[in-house]
Amino acid sequence: MKIQRVKIHNWRSIKNIDISFENLMVFIGQNNHGKSNILSALLFFFGVNNCVELDFNKGEDQIFIEVTFIDLDDHDKAQFAKYLTSESSITVRKQINKGESFEYHGYCQIPGEDWLKEENISNYATREAINNTPLSSLVPSTGRLTKEIIKQAQQDYIQKNNSSIKFSYNLEATNFLGLKSVAQGIFGEVFFVPAVKNAGEEFNMKGKSVFNQLLTNVINDMSISNPEYIEVKKKVRELTQILNKNIEDGSLNNNRPEQISKLEKLLEAELASWNTTIDIEITPPDVDEVLRVGTNVWLNDGVPTDVNRKGNGLQRSLIFALIKAWAKISQEERNKQEEQEEGGTARKASKSTFFIFEEPELYLHPQAQRELYSSLKKLSENDNQVLITTHSSSFIDLDLYRSICIVYKNDIKEGTKHLQCTSDLFNSVDDKKKFNMTYWINPDRGELFFAKKIILVEGPTDKTVVPYLAKKLDVFRYDYSVIDCGGKTNIQIYIHLLNNFKLKYIAVYDKDHQSYKTPDAIASADIASKSIEDNINSSYGASIILENDIEEEIGITDENNKNKPYVALEHISDTSFVLSSSLEEKIKKIFL
Repeated sequence: MKIQRVKIHNWRSIKNIDISFENLMVFIGQNNHGKSNILSALLFFFGVNNCVELDFNKGEDQIFIEVTFIDLDDHDKAQFAKYLTSESSITVRKQINKGESFEYHGYCQIPGEDWLKEENISNYATREAINNTPLSSLVPSTGRLTKEIIKQAQQDYIQKNNSSIKFSYNLEATNFLGLKSVAQGIFGEVFFVPAVKNAGEEFNMKGKSVFNQLLTNVINDMSISNPEYIEVKKKVRELTQILNKNIEDGSLNNNRPEQISKLEKLLEAELASWNTTIDIEITPPDVDEVLRVGTNVWLNDGVPTDVNRKGNGLQRSLIFALIKAWAKISQEERNKQEEQEEGGTARKASKSTFFIFEEPELYLHPQAQRELYSSLKKLSENDNQVLITTHSSSFIDLDLYRSICIVYKNDIKEGTKHLQCTSDLFNSVDDKKKFNMTYWINPDRGELFFAKKIILVEGPTDKTVVPYLAKKLDVFRYDYSVIDCGGKTNIQIYIHLLNNFKLKYIAVYDKDHQSYKTPDAIASADIASKSIEDNINSSYGASIILENDIEEEIGITDENNKNKPYVALEHISDTSFVLSSSLEEKIKKIFL
């Protein structure tokens, strides 16, 4: 079962938001714009977090989080059959009013007739009322009409007359699955790693730490399948039996050590006036619990210490390693479980697993970040769903552009909003291949999603010269990103990407009318220029055209020195360099 869509209403900074989900979701955006609020809303839905008054958007009295699930397995389809759509999806809302308890409600097909609606059952609890409906023939002719009887009659009628009944797909008025509260885990298992967490918490042998659960699984498995471990538990039990007055069948233990019997008699003698006897009974220790209490985890990276004495980077890597190990083992355990017996009343948790990571790049160097992203990407491809908030471009993969969700907040009144591209980004297979090739050459282009404005340039010389001159003119901005598109013809591909994500940009490209170029070359350049202009959406983008190229703009006319960033930088950093008024104006417009 996977999340397909999430609607959040009045949760913290979020007034209304409707997000499409992929197996891997990467939420990016500036600090304090609402990324963590999206995650916390989901954690509230799954029952991991509680809701307090401060979670309500200012001035609002109701919160709801609505989640649509797809890819349900047979178990999920059977358990949530009432809510299943023709596309085999379900939509569930968790809502809470200020000062009240939360409730779960599902969307389902609701019949138009009042006497078929589950919430109206109490209106037909008398013979007189139900005899005025077609349900009268589906209930016992005598005896009390309970809610369960009437509900079953409604279901039987709907099943027999489904094709002739008019339905609407709406939120049910009754509770989800008929329960006042939904058990945690019914929608799947959730693992959450916040931005700051001590690895020692996950290696704690108390509570529900991940390591404790992993060790428990190992101990349980040994108790069933490991002969040596089974024999040890047997011998411990036998040893304690030797120490007690009576053995398991209740008969007297003739082999009891005399030291224990002597201690009993001494104590009884002291209490003779109280007419009291004493029986020292030794309970066999729980070997499983002894193992847990006596377990410590030591790490040896040249210096053996406990977990808490290692650096934050290693601790964070350990947390991820634990969670991935748990994912593998829990999947194996779920596969071993037998299906719930027909007619059973207990509800089973879904086999789905959701991993939620807040800023996983913290404490990791760039190479480790890229390796971690690759690992989390693989995790999302293995029947899991992975949700990430990040400030690192190492977690941006344009091949998975539908996974990118940009979170922003223009003002407090409007609240948190988001940008996504859920449509096809590329017009053809060739366009996609070309874009991936240019992106592979410079993966740092992923930083464009974090910028307030993107400056698209043709190549490395432009990327070197433009920001350098902006700094000299004191107009440079660190929240703008200069992106080397790998050639003039590729600029339009990036424009198409930015238009789809509605990001602000400016395209800086060469007119390419140099004196040494042939008429055909100039005509070809004009076609490329027109393609750029035709693709620019004026709502988000603009352009700056260099007369011929950046080298001529700064005074380099030697054709042999073109496309050489170092030569250009050396030229403009010379004390004799004079910046022309036309280029100065263009640089200022670029960094507006």
